[in-house]
Amino acid sequence: MQTLQQQQVFRIEEIEKKDSLLEISSYKYCRAILGSIRDKPRSVIEITSETNISMSTAYRRVQNLHDSKLLRISGTITDEGKILFMYKSKFKRIQSRYSNGKTEVNLIHNN
Repeated sequence: MQTLQQQQVFRIEEIEKKDSLLEISSYKYCRAILGSIRDKPRSVIEITSETNISMSTAYRRVQNLHDSKLLRISGTITDEGKILFMYKSKFKRIQSRYSNGKTEVNLIHNN
């Protein structure tokens, strides 16, 4: 028997937040990064390796995603004593719909 997990859906009501999320999801590099970190936390180095995005673009887009509160950040200390930040998407899906002159944006929580 299969058990279905309850999905937590967050409906975004603020117009500025909707616009920001729609803008971010329109960037191909942000979408690639979110896809890379949806299931497993990764460092920017791992993200660039997986997505073939340049390091500077990856850092800039990770900052955009962080500013929009779409990322969970954790840190570890490497054997060399350096801090390594790991990023994971807080949401597994961004849904948007435009109907009758209104835009609806929902975020599906990433367990």
